[in-house]
Amino acid sequence: MDVLSEANRRRTFAIISHPDAGKTTLTEKFLLYGGALVGAGSVKARDGRRAAASDWMELEQKRGISITSTALQFPYRGCAVNLLDTPGHRDFSEDTYRVLAACDAAVMVLDSAKGIEPQTLKLFEVCRERRLPLLTFFNKWDRPGRDTLELLDEVEKLLGLPAVPVTWPVGFAGDFRGVIDRRDGSYTRYTRVARGSQVAPEELIDPERAASEEGLAWETAQDELELLSEVGADLDPKAFLANESTPTFFGSALTNFGVGKLLDAVIELVPPPEARLDVDGQRRPLDAGFSGFVFKVQANMDPSHRDRIAFIRVCSGRFERGMIVTHGRTGKPFNTKYAATLFGQERETVEEAYPGDVVGLVNATDVRVGDSLFDPTDAPVTFPPIPSFAPEFFMAARVRDTGRFKQFRRGIAQLDEEGVVQVLRDPEFGDQAPVLAAVGRLQFEVATYRLENEFGAPTELSPTNYKVARRTDEASEPALRRMRGVTVLRRADGSRLALFESPYWLERVESENPELTLDRLVAEGMAG
Repeated sequence: MDVLSEANRRRTFAIISHPDAGKTTLTEKFLLYGGALVGAGSVKARDGRRAAASDWMELEQKRGISITSTALQFPYRGCAVNLLDTPGHRDFSEDTYRVLAACDAAVMVLDSAKGIEPQTLKLFEVCRERRLPLLTFFNKWDRPGRDTLELLDEVEKLLGLPAVPVTWPVGFAGDFRGVIDRRDGSYTRYTRVARGSQVAPEELIDPERAASEEGLAWETAQDELELLSEVGADLDPKAFLANESTPTFFGSALTNFGVGKLLDAVIELVPPPEARLDVDGQRRPLDAGFSGFVFKVQANMDPSHRDRIAFIRVCSGRFERGMIVTHGRTGKPFNTKYAATLFGQERETVEEAYPGDVVGLVNATDVRVGDSLFDPTDAPVTFPPIPSFAPEFFMAARVRDTGRFKQFRRGIAQLDEEGVVQVLRDPEFGDQAPVLAAVGRLQFEVATYRLENEFGAPTELSPTNYKVARRTDEASEPALRRMRGVTVLRRADGSRLALFESPYWLERVESENPELTLDRLVAEGMAG
């Protein structure tokens, strides 16, 4: 029963958002409320202020954005909270997609002045495909923004998901007084703290006093609450778990307004880990032998050690450091002697972990994204593959100094295995001039930065004419190679991608050559 009771204490979720909506700030404030930080500083590494705990890469700290996803664990209200902080830049989304495969829910952060933005829609579609329950936090309510009801209508219209307010702001955006909890009618008034460096003092005010002291702001809030009740916009936990509604909260991560209420909702509403489906559609019981899958590989988090960490989501059983597990893809034994929990760049040796936890396996040189690991004394298991997404940008890569080609080749292979970029090769040329394919342009910047700074291989990228990719096969390759405006390259796993110079040419090839295999690169394994 230890495994089941420990799993029941886990809450594993990701925070997703459009750039600059305040995701990394909210991440840091969750850590503050969970006692994992003594004081919160600015998330942006500017004006001599320190960077966020979750932003560990030097490039992130220089740019003031999150580029890589980070696993963070902290205790709160008797639960072990596993928070996966994801990239927030609009051009860097593939890593986010992979991280969502390891979560049981997500918190969507929206800027109250901007509402739904393009990246929000893309991330929401992934959550919908994975059937992830979604909490929504309207952030920056302490600044001028849009009308409250207008924002709720936009969420329902664009996402097709009713937004059900759990807390309701008193005061309009820019004049934030506090929130009313619609579940019990209580009013919590907040007091500002300098730069939000400490947990914001909360004062429970009875309705009569609130009506007297808040005046028109209170009357307006009461009218709006009455309207919400009339239309039946009430919290339904079952609808939330079925991804049929999104419980909504209002606040300001920067000043800590409403952060505590949101974190409480994570504990109360986000489901604990459930039995995971394997590749055959069978559920692996939580109390079966240890099993898990790798959703992220990251090298050189500690540059002085040049290490490589595989992040594994524990799906069943009890993980114990030093146990020998089976590496599903190779069938070989794997020693977990070097296992750690991660707190940004910092790490601490982990002795045990349970379903829902994220464990970093250090020096996992042969482990790749999507691999399954399991206890050899129990039934083998293979979990569905991590989603793979169609690249939208293609650049040819060349090392500037041919004397550094060995370092370049090693770095390209490393970035490919981590999924920083997709590396496409022509079998005739190998690594002489691979094509880097990405979902967003920032992936190229990260790749060249790491090639130069971690592998000593300064690299130049040159544009290609390719605009769209399709998966093809060995039988179709010769005919495609004979066509103008088309090339066929291969991934490291041997799969073939046909690259086209325009979507119009692709359409013509498809219509004139229906016998050729040209499959869309859609996410695989989403239903897992």
